[in-house]
Amino acid sequence: MLKILFFLLRSIAYGLALALILLLLFPGQLRLAGPAQTTADAVQKAAPVSYARAVRQAAPSVVNVYTRTTISHPRSLRARTIERQELGSGVIMSPEGYILTNHHVVYGADHIEVALQDGRWLEALLIGHDEITDLALLYVEADNLPAIPQDPELQPQVGDVVLAIGNPLNLGQTVTQGIISANGNNGLSSRGYIDFMRMDAAINAGNSGGALVNSNGTLVGINAGTFQRQSQDVQGIFFAVPYQLAYRVMEKLIQHGRVIRGHLGVNGEPVINAAGDRLISSGQPLYGVQLTSIAPHSPAAEAGLQVNDILLEIDGMPLRSTQHALNVIAETPPDTLVDLTISRNNERMVIPTMIREFR
Repeated sequence: MLKILFFLLRSIAYGLALALILLLLFPGQLRLAGPAQTTADAVQKAAPVSYARAVRQAAPSVVNVYTRTTISHPRSLRARTIERQELGSGVIMSPEGYILTNHHVVYGADHIEVALQDGRWLEALLIGHDEITDLALLYVEADNLPAIPQDPELQPQVGDVVLAIGNPLNLGQTVTQGIISANGNNGLSSRGYIDFMRMDAAINAGNSGGALVNSNGTLVGINAGTFQRQSQDVQGIFFAVPYQLAYRVMEKLIQHGRVIRGHLGVNGEPVINAAGDRLISSGQPLYGVQLTSIAPHSPAAEAGLQVNDILLEIDGMPLRSTQHALNVIAETPPDTLVDLTISRNNERMVIPTMIREFR
């Protein structure tokens, strides 16, 4: 009996000694953690949802745009002028010094300056502007300009998270967040709000011309403005020029100082058959675009196109939508002869048509 008791006491002594040694060598690993401590550690280790990396990527490329315009008042008893100042934002598109902003930000300005996030102030030259897309291109001469990340293959989707970066109310660079609610398009025939990208990231005075980027910091659009209606208080609907469209406009402005668009002079509705039945859902196959109006003295009128003709192809290219047809025409250089394949009274025919410049 004494031997058994001695054996048990010796085993307990060895165990306590071993535990003491381990505790001295590895104090942190042997600390007991209760449920509350475990939960606190898990919360502390969980990575927060953050767009800080995207902002770091894109924010240095977004500049503040300041303009001054001198206004004369001829009806005044004394000849006097007033200097009006405007505020906006811009996006550095290339290290060579090209900056995109909005047309309405710099329209009529006598002097344009941009302030970079690194503290530099630079005088900007207006290369050209495009009223239809509300875009203008500036040029500054400087070194080490941080161009914004761009991806020509990027296809933004409805529901993508986007960040609007700009200088609202001259409060300094500010970031607002939302999602894309409509994609817009990437053609040169863009007209009006329906063709712009829609989202709910807030755009206030001074944000115009700033960058709309995705959660990776890649440019998806140039902020344009807010949807407004006199009879309604509208919230959460803001607009941006899609990146592909903005980039094409920029290229045109660099080449020509203005945007040259082809013009046909028609309006139309998508149809699904020769009878003119309208396309109702996006899942229906497109037959063609039925012409609903033709402008007098337009290229379409000169070529002999008629209302209710159904446009099927342009130079052998089948159409995907009405907007696609308008974009193809807009991208066609003026004074180019194209073959328009149409259906008239169920008869297929090809009508050569001279595309003219849109003015």
